Amino acid sequence: MTSVTNINDVLDGHVGLDLSCIDRLYLNAYVPNMAVGGQVARFLTGHLGNPIPSPALLQKIGNRFLRDVKTFAEENDIPILHLKKPDRSRWDDRKLDHVRPFLDQADQEGRFGVVAIVQAQEFQWVFSAKDHSSGKLKRFDFVREERRVGIYYFYLLDSEFGSRFHQDRHLLPLSDQSVPVD
Repeated sequence: MTSVTNINDVLDGHVGLDLSCIDRLYLNAYVPNMAVGGQVARFLTGHLGNPIPSPALLQKIGNRFLRDVKTFAEENDIPILHLKKPDRSRWDDRKLDHVRPFLDQADQEGRFGVVAIVQAQEFQWVFSAKDHSSGKLKRFDFVREERRVGIYYFYLLDSEFGSRFHQDRHLLPLSDQSVPVD
């Protein structure tokens, strides 16, 4: 008779995780089926069911995300901070320095969850659409390039872990919309 071994038995004594401090949590998703331009086109047609893989579809997705973040912030009375480019000559010009008063106030009030959102623009690897249409025939290629995209940082206050932030990218409504690539 054989016994079933579970993952805890296998990893016992082999894998350890010791955390003394967590100050940031990043959520990055890797979607292997979106690693090359042709797969972006397939996502737009096969997955979303559109007849043409148009960058306008990406713009709609990006605009919906922007609306959802704005609605979330308004419904939960969460400020969205629009920061200028950081002044690297000052030690106290980090995003967290601008958010700290909101975290402190939420902590004093015993209010947990998202307490502030920072909107920024940073360079990321993205897919951009290149128009190769001719006449009535519409055709786009999606190529990888580094571009400035909008980033949202969600700053959280957790009752057990304290302050954290979550980073999320959004796409600006550009004429040739881009898709973030990790």
